[in-house]
Amino acid sequence: MKNEELKEPGFFGTPMNRGSFFRYSGAALATTALVMSGCKKDEDDPEPTPSPTPSGDTVDLGSNDIGVLNYAYALEQLEAAFYIKVVDSLPIAGMNAEEEEIMTDLMNHEIAHRDFLKAALGASAIQDLHVDFSSINFTSRASVLATAKAFEDLGVSAYNGAGKLIEDEIYLGIAGKIVSVEARHAAAIRDLLNPNSADFAGNDVVTVEDGLDMKRTPAQVLAIAGTYIVENLDASHLPS
Repeated sequence: MKNEELKEPGFFGTPMNRGSFFRYSGAALATTALVMSGCKKDEDDPEPTPSPTPSGDTVDLGSNDIGVLNYAYALEQLEAAFYIKVVDSLPIAGMNAEEEEIMTDLMNHEIAHRDFLKAALGASAIQDLHVDFSSINFTSRASVLATAKAFEDLGVSAYNGAGKLIEDEIYLGIAGKIVSVEARHAAAIRDLLNPNSADFAGNDVVTVEDGLDMKRTPAQVLAIAGTYIVENLDASHLPS
């Protein structure tokens, strides 16, 4: 599968291999973010630049849309760091070549999301966060996939819960695109854990009554994500 050509065309309609597609996607996301960020700076006064914070101290995410984007940026930093560690740990006992490729694909997606949000936030972005993955066994397929499932489900519920907090239509649209990718990730991981089952959209994440994904508030999300983030994230100034 590593040499499989994607159906998506390249710049001039030429098929791209998977690696080229991710490099192109990452560059396109970052460029779009820079353009979007530049436009917003022309329209609004920039938020104050956050001060560097020592590891283990409190990081204020900020307020309004900037705070919500920093909240998303913190989660994308966490996910990107996790998948980078996973890929660095390959080969992992019990994980086949296709699963290793999926882990690499997910890493590329999360790095693109992380860098996209950092570029969009510009000087208002929070610092690079420190992570603590000491509770995860990166030599075990079961441990890695169980953590990936938890992170992806958490990410989807976080974006679902944060959507109503975003005022700017451009930012809301971008968040909607990112959460759709996160949902694909969650479904893929669930299928790896329980192949050919209905768990890709299990009742623990999709409600039977209305068929909608679970949503969590920032406080609920950070209570879980904070287990792996060294800094304390202050979400008290986010809109509610």
